[in-house]
Amino acid sequence: MTAATTEDAPAASDEHTPITVTLKILRFNPEVDSEPHWESYDVPAQRTDRLLNLLFYVKDYIDGTFSFRRSCAHGVCGSDAMQINGINRLACKVLMKDLLAKDGKQTTITIAPIKGLTTLKDLYVDMDPFFEAYRAIKPYLITYGNEPTRERIQSQADRDRFDDTTKCILCACCTSSCPVYWNDGSYFGPAAIVNAHRFIFDSRDEGAEERLDILNDGEGVWRCRTTFNCTDACPRGIQVTKAIQEVKRALLFKRV
Repeated sequence: MTAATTEDAPAASDEHTPITVTLKILRFNPEVDSEPHWESYDVPAQRTDRLLNLLFYVKDYIDGTFSFRRSCAHGVCGSDAMQINGINRLACKVLMKDLLAKDGKQTTITIAPIKGLTTLKDLYVDMDPFFEAYRAIKPYLITYGNEPTRERIQSQADRDRFDDTTKCILCACCTSSCPVYWNDGSYFGPAAIVNAHRFIFDSRDEGAEERLDILNDGEGVWRCRTTFNCTDACPRGIQVTKAIQEVKRALLFKRV
């Protein structure tokens, strides 16, 4: 058996080879702009970078007035929700290797704020209407009578019943991807309904009827048109449309 030659060796990984990416960002400063406008920035990047890294580069080295929300940078806080190439995503979860153009062509990435909520500046929006809808569905455990003397026991099957909707991080990706919400901001929106589902189907909770009455309103679950935009946009993989349909069935059959 002969020793491997240099020609036989695998090619070196290009993961850390620098590349230049163009970020086309929808900018808006209410103090100087009458309406949003596009600005482009050439930014150095590596295939292993997350898009959030490139946004930091723009702010730190090119234009310090550029504004966007961010916090944990690990896909948990949900702060950095934005439209990336027209799709709602978290910038901290999007890898550059998944956005690069094929065949070595120049990569241009379009970035804009999420829709349906008023843009305050650049990529951050007014989240107050979103959180008002969230608070309206009473997203907390409701019980009546005397407090138990021990913890409220729950079977694994009971816990599994609402496990999926406990994953929501309130990033608004689902709600701001909904055409009904774009048209009429008074609709509760998918995220509020998901968080109502989390408690409606919790065996320890006794406030299901209150929440169902709230969601039976004209701006509640019946506004959903089942487009699946919300499910596609969720960075946590929650089956949002399924949860909304389960709430609808609970209303129709009065069964939780």
